[in-house]
Amino acid sequence: MFTAEDAARPVHAGADHPRVPVAKIGVLVANLGTPDGYDYWSMRRYLNEFLSDRRVIDYSPWIWQPLLQGVILSKRPFSSGAAYKSIWNEEEGESPLMTITKAQTAKLTQRLKAEYGDRVEVDFCMRYGNPSTASRVRRMVKEGCQKILFFPLYPQYAGATTATANDEFFRSLLKEKWQPAARTAPAYFDRPTYIDALAKSVERVWGAMHEKPELLIASYHGVPRRYLMEGDPYHCQCQKTTRLLRERLGWPEDRLITTFQSRFGPEEWLKPYTVEEVARQARENGVRRIAVMAPAFSADCIETLEEINEEIRESFEEAGGEQFTYIPCLNDDDDHIEALAEVVRENLAGWI
Repeated sequence: MFTAEDAARPVHAGADHPRVPVAKIGVLVANLGTPDGYDYWSMRRYLNEFLSDRRVIDYSPWIWQPLLQGVILSKRPFSSGAAYKSIWNEEEGESPLMTITKAQTAKLTQRLKAEYGDRVEVDFCMRYGNPSTASRVRRMVKEGCQKILFFPLYPQYAGATTATANDEFFRSLLKEKWQPAARTAPAYFDRPTYIDALAKSVERVWGAMHEKPELLIASYHGVPRRYLMEGDPYHCQCQKTTRLLRERLGWPEDRLITTFQSRFGPEEWLKPYTVEEVARQARENGVRRIAVMAPAFSADCIETLEEINEEIRESFEEAGGEQFTYIPCLNDDDDHIEALAEVVRENLAGWI
């Protein structure tokens, strides 16, 4: 009888035949990306790739590209570079997002190897910057991955994050002579294991504090409001994550609220804006102690370590706030890794 073990054995051919490796299954996790450094040219290359993505900025290229290549990429690399420099992991010579994604991949590899052995190959890529999606797909195919599960590490689906990561994955497959079977993992915004991991991260912070925050804000990365009206489910999935987290914590509605950060450009984005809402809570509602978390980010990055912990903190304190607490992303927390492993297990069904 022909078994799975038979299928996994390498093909033996003549000396003039290329080597065919043992068949494996690849699990390729993906995050947004990071510049290679915070110098001007590294930042310019990264921002050019990111801001040229039509999923991110969907204005007509005839209008957008002259503006991007002229004014924006002449100035923004300096300010963005300064922001990255303030959080850069100088010891490793990389951004915190890169450091954390490596740690997540290592733990996920350990977890899946314990269950599946050498039949599963785990690696990571970035949508923008390095390591590129195409380079990691190429490596996996070369190592014998005849099936690949592509897993964008975005809990909530958005066209500007999940979809563009998937686009790049599919473009990478176009280059392969022997194209592997492919699957993409869905968003995990409402999975009980993910919600429980978020709740535990809040409970750990609350448990260590003498004076508890009066309000917890779940700050999600923003998108133009127009995307919601065009059918993007991101806004609704963010709201559901907050509601499920609040229910898991057993809190009243007014103790945990949803806001959106990182607005860019002149049009209206999803509201309320985090930077304005924290100030309003201090100024109008007399909130003096506040905590902010970022459930849309699987790993701490420039938007959390610099924007939340510096810009948004300053907005709160300048409006009269006294105690600002940032709750880190789930990063490589064991509960988070188990939630990710659960997604992988379900999506490998029928393959292994």
